[in-house]
Amino acid sequence: MKILVTGGLGFIGSHTVVELQNEGFEVVIVDNLSNTSLSVLDGIQNITGKVPAFEKLDLREKEKVQNFFKRHHDISGVIHFAASKAVGESVEDPLLYYENNINTLVYLLQELQQKTEASFIFSSSCTVYGQAEKMPITEDASIQTAMSPYGNTKQIGEEIITDTVKVTNINAILLRYFNPIGAHPSTEIGELPIGVPQNLVPFITQTGFGLRTELSVYGDDYPTPDGTAVRDYIHVVDLAKAHVIALQRLLNKKNTAKVETFNLGTGTGSSVLEVIHTFEKVSGKKLPYKIVGRREGDITSAYANTDKANTILGWKAQSTLEEAMASAWKWEQKIRK
Repeated sequence: MKILVTGGLGFIGSHTVVELQNEGFEVVIVDNLSNTSLSVLDGIQNITGKVPAFEKLDLREKEKVQNFFKRHHDISGVIHFAASKAVGESVEDPLLYYENNINTLVYLLQELQQKTEASFIFSSSCTVYGQAEKMPITEDASIQTAMSPYGNTKQIGEEIITDTVKVTNINAILLRYFNPIGAHPSTEIGELPIGVPQNLVPFITQTGFGLRTELSVYGDDYPTPDGTAVRDYIHVVDLAKAHVIALQRLLNKKNTAKVETFNLGTGTGSSVLEVIHTFEKVSGKKLPYKIVGRREGDITSAYANTDKANTILGWKAQSTLEEAMASAWKWEQKIRK
């Protein structure tokens, strides 16, 4: 079966392509290379022994999306990662986020609704919960007002999909994931941020390597045990495997509704300082950091209740925070050689 993976050379996308190919799927990647490199294709090939088909394509160009589906009319399912994803950047440039995250989704769904049937996996986020009232967060927690344009695009994206599946032959699963970190154990692929990293872990590993002079910790006055923000950090390989399981659920018609939603996390919250100390433990390096003011759009705490994914999908995160941080550090050392 042919599966389209949008943003398939990105961090989570590339790891998912590996898992799809290992399961025997034929994969077509589209990516505009705005936040990744073509060299990721080599990493995927080195792990799986297969080169996925690749097209450089900006999904904001509607005609090119239409032409793509004319040429690849036999696509059975789509896993949609392609989106801008930095909370801080979205506050500074909201229109970029609305164009890139909403228009692209609409153009994809317009093509899929013309098929007799289609399976759609949406890369959503725990940001849709805003600052949830209760921890751990379950899938039926109320959707709070978004704290950032990025979070709002994920909420709107989910609403668009929910409305669309009601009147089309598309079946969808919304995967709300928490904080993906780490790298493939082969160190062939990992997180490749362009410019200054927007996420905590690559900033930590770059600081550990000496590329950054010090790490900024945004706020130590949150109502948490050590005052720093708490998140649920999940190994990217665990996350990638969940996408394949979700896709197989739709292809095998095991879904019980036209649209289903699952949280993907470990179920454990870790503070920023805990992540720093875990890095220091696995790397043997002391990490220079300073406490600065809170960052707009950030919430206090978010970690998942994963019972639904564990029970219904039969999926569970396997890797510990230490294992994920160790793999991220190995990857950082490899790419800096």
